[in-house]
Amino acid sequence: MEPDVTILGAGIVGICTGLSLAEQGVRVRLIDRDAPGQATSFGNAGVISPWSVVPQSMPGLWKKVPGWLLDPLGPVTVRPGYLPRFASWGLRFLAQGREARVREVSAAMEILNSDCVTLYRHHLYGTGHEDLIRDSFYVHAFRNGADARLDALDNVLRQEAGAELERIDGTDLRDVEPALSSDFQAAILIKGQARAVSPGRLGKVLCDKLRTMGGEVVRANIRGLRPVETGGWSCTTDIGEFTSPKLIVAMGVWSAKLLESLGVRIPLQSERGYHVSFTAPGVELNNSVMDVDRKFVASSMEDGLRVAGTAEFAGLDAPVSQKRLDGLIRLARDMAPDLDVGACTTWSGQRPSLPDSLPCLGEVDGFPGLITAFGHGHCGLMMAPKTGRIVADIAVGKPVNHDLSPFSADRFRGKVRA
Repeated sequence: MEPDVTILGAGIVGICTGLSLAEQGVRVRLIDRDAPGQATSFGNAGVISPWSVVPQSMPGLWKKVPGWLLDPLGPVTVRPGYLPRFASWGLRFLAQGREARVREVSAAMEILNSDCVTLYRHHLYGTGHEDLIRDSFYVHAFRNGADARLDALDNVLRQEAGAELERIDGTDLRDVEPALSSDFQAAILIKGQARAVSPGRLGKVLCDKLRTMGGEVVRANIRGLRPVETGGWSCTTDIGEFTSPKLIVAMGVWSAKLLESLGVRIPLQSERGYHVSFTAPGVELNNSVMDVDRKFVASSMEDGLRVAGTAEFAGLDAPVSQKRLDGLIRLARDMAPDLDVGACTTWSGQRPSLPDSLPCLGEVDGFPGLITAFGHGHCGLMMAPKTGRIVADIAVGKPVNHDLSPFSADRFRGKVRA
């Protein structure tokens, strides 16, 4: 039977959306060129935090960016040849860093993050793989103890959202995470959250559950989409054409290009991220740990100790930078001096980033039945289950008890395209 809803993109956002639709008795089809959950969703640091309510652009960030760009180990890089295409987007991003605007964005982020742990456990229930999600602190480690402040704006935002935070000194930090370097003088413990011990397997398990609920998964390259004259939508792929009454675009960084054919312009940037997994690390972390100075995260997973981070703006087609991978290895050794870096695997993928740190969710104005669910930036894993629930309700016509205007794809219309 033809599906009621077709979802373009089988990353963690598309999978969670499919599960929420299937729970309501909706026939679902997922289409993606990659195996479900094995592209961008595979490579993150595994953090699942209801308290990830801090936008990427914060007050004073503009002062730090030049130094980061000049530092070969810095958390952000822009390849020189890409700078002209990146500049306008970068200015729009920095302009979001006013405190009043930050608070608006933070409130919107809370909508999508607040239930993430509970919803993942709901989706995993009955799969036999419930242990893929484990309770965890998020340890923000500081080399300068004076920087570990509970009254800093980012921590104020977390506490206002309900997070329990605790500041500890270096001695107590070593009790929590013995593998960390003594260079770290203090830490902020963010409590009441979880971590995924295998983001890739999490996606596979949840997609397998979707199949048992009647969902169809198709491996195909998506070429384009168009409205059908009699109603509904058609998606063209390299193996044929698929139609359904409703179409959800959840293709991450590839979403904006797909929508351009309809005249919908979204300032979406591809932000390349990297990770290195040390397969015989010799040390273990008890929680997810962020090196706040270097802006990368480390976490022990099923396949070893993974360090993930860096933001590289170079375009979708740029080759992988070995320098960024080598830099992560060096940073990991600095974080955990006894870490064995001899055996490792590497990965690189593209985050879909919008200048205001918020995704596009909801039906596109003027295109009935076309629904967006992309642009989650660094928070895709965390925001996926609530995004899925909201988008599923939109698709079936249920009322959504949230103000979704901050996520409207139409918020960019009439503005300069990045």
